[in-house]
Amino acid sequence: MTQPLLRVTRLTKSFGERCAVDAVSFRVEAGQTLGLIGPNGAGKSTTVSMICGLLRADSGEVLLNGQQLNHGNSAVKHQIGLVPQELAIYEDLSARENLKLFGALYGLKGAALKARCDDALALVNLAERAADKPRNFSGGMKRRLNIAAALLHDPQLLILDEPTVGVDPQSRNAIFDSLETLKRQGRSLIYTSHYMEEVERLADHIVVIDHGKVIADETPAALYQRLPAQAALSVDLAQAVPDPLLQDLAQRPGVATVEANGNSLHIALAGVEHGLPVLAWLVAQGCQPLHYATAKGNLEDVFLSLTGRSLRD
Repeated sequence: MTQPLLRVTRLTKSFGERCAVDAVSFRVEAGQTLGLIGPNGAGKSTTVSMICGLLRADSGEVLLNGQQLNHGNSAVKHQIGLVPQELAIYEDLSARENLKLFGALYGLKGAALKARCDDALALVNLAERAADKPRNFSGGMKRRLNIAAALLHDPQLLILDEPTVGVDPQSRNAIFDSLETLKRQGRSLIYTSHYMEEVERLADHIVVIDHGKVIADETPAALYQRLPAQAALSVDLAQAVPDPLLQDLAQRPGVATVEANGNSLHIALAGVEHGLPVLAWLVAQGCQPLHYATAKGNLEDVFLSLTGRSLRD
């Protein structure tokens, strides 16, 4: 087996009597995007801070390309780019001046620094605003400048800690466009979020953390297989379905469970492909659908299945 780009082994961190991160282990392969998901307070940001060497672990190990990362190993740290949850930009410097400052901190200068700044601004679609100050930017533009600053030194691994907090949908899509470009370039990413739909869009592999512990470490497809039902069909009918018909419905191929609430049915399915055959069967039995919708299982459903509670409880 080839050596992973990043190997995290049994990282543990407590604050007083509270264990924030409890023996967390996972790996990131070269070119992989790993989604690190869990509710607020699950330990994601603490884990990221220990990986970057910003916070000393009580125990455990972080290896990047087989080299141990610790507080004194600056050469290894420079292989990581961090986009922190809190904005790390200077409001009264222009976008380009911000990037020149951060690039200089990594020893870049002259033509190399200018080229890196140009590339980073183009990637996050801020080239036309390079001379403007972030104090005049929207929240989403500031977030994109934050990403650009983390890329200046060409890190092997980019870690993004809740990078879309507080931004509007249009800005979120602009951020994703930039990240998907990085994926196509083969960049390795760790993306932390409690927004499951974001991780579903980006991640090749997912680690789920709850109460400081890893409760799942799998591909998205493997996580979905944990669901007792892979899809659902919701139907509003002109009249309630009699009990004998509900019992027959529960025995139909692909039907996992049936819940009736007045004239509405919620049918859990083994797969979304069973939705239309089940609906056709209902019509054949004389039921009159007024409205119906199908939906595939998602990571919110997975989290509920794993923990017994909603992600945002």
